[in-house]
Amino acid sequence: MRALTASLLFVCLSTTVVAQSNYKESSNSFARYTVKGEIKELENAKKFIDAAYKTKRDSSSTKNNLLRAMVYSSLAYADSTRKIKADKDHIDITNDALSRVNPKDLSRSENEVNYINQNLIAAYIFKANKQIEKKEFENAYNSFLEVERLGSQSEDVLRNLAFLSAEAGKITEAINFYKKLVSSDKSQPITYISLAKLYRKNKDNQSYLNTLQEARELFPSDKTILFLLIESFSENKTYQAITPIIEEALKYEPNNLELFYLAGFASENVGNIVDAKKYYGKVLDLDDNNYDANLALGLIHLNEFLADSNNLEAQYLAHDYLLKANGIKPYAVNALKGLALFYEKAEDQEQLDRVNTLLNQISDN
Repeated sequence: MRALTASLLFVCLSTTVVAQSNYKESSNSFARYTVKGEIKELENAKKFIDAAYKTKRDSSSTKNNLLRAMVYSSLAYADSTRKIKADKDHIDITNDALSRVNPKDLSRSENEVNYINQNLIAAYIFKANKQIEKKEFENAYNSFLEVERLGSQSEDVLRNLAFLSAEAGKITEAINFYKKLVSSDKSQPITYISLAKLYRKNKDNQSYLNTLQEARELFPSDKTILFLLIESFSENKTYQAITPIIEEALKYEPNNLELFYLAGFASENVGNIVDAKKYYGKVLDLDDNNYDANLALGLIHLNEFLADSNNLEAQYLAHDYLLKANGIKPYAVNALKGLALFYEKAEDQEQLDRVNTLLNQISDN
């Protein structure tokens, strides 16, 4: 890996060959690394700063700790596979060195701290990606939290935090991250869908519905949002909300039998019998032996016949559809009850007795 570009952290570097302090040797090697990007110089810098970090006084020195943090943060990024061995991970040693620097000294060392953070951010992202490959989502989430803590507030970081917190089962945290994402002008349908599904997982059905409706306004042509809305309306029995949008869904899936049935059922529930018949008929076009659609059409025509005994078309169709439903499921109670009402209205006592006998047998069992 190429080294991250460093600012001019060391202005005056001695070029003499005579023995120098470990700090100075490390400083010189590190400076050469920032110019050439050669890992051997970084390894030399590590060796000398480690040697300069022996006594209690050494380990409390601001200059020692800043240099050590710069060297090890560079290793954390450049030596991502950890070929250069150390007592602890390069990231941990960097953080330990930083923790030993007085906050006032840190505030006066902006260039050095920025350089360290730049390397740590890159190292944490690399680490997180490896953890994701292993499906260690909570560890990856914690790595990206460090990226955020270090000042990287990009949408990519936020998106990773949202995804990883959800995968790690941190639903509340994930919702908060996704809420930040949907407030962005660059938000996409998948962001709203992910947020909605988290609300659903959290059993917050109203927020689930509100999020889908907001997404529908922003992305009116998105199929997934449309189908999730229809599913939600169906579960909540909000049939008046289904009928205005069901045709759009059917254009996406013109052979979806269940969708046609739902269209018929919703239309029937809002009193639009003409459309209900049309949609139930479409179900039978796709599957002539569909029990539910045959029963639904049989009951619709039965109600028309019960209301007007002179409606011969309704009489014929009610009998036809109810018999078909009964033939598909001979012991289904609803079809038998429909037939019983039909035969009673038609004054067909023989058939009425037969159907009532079957109903009694079923109830006895």
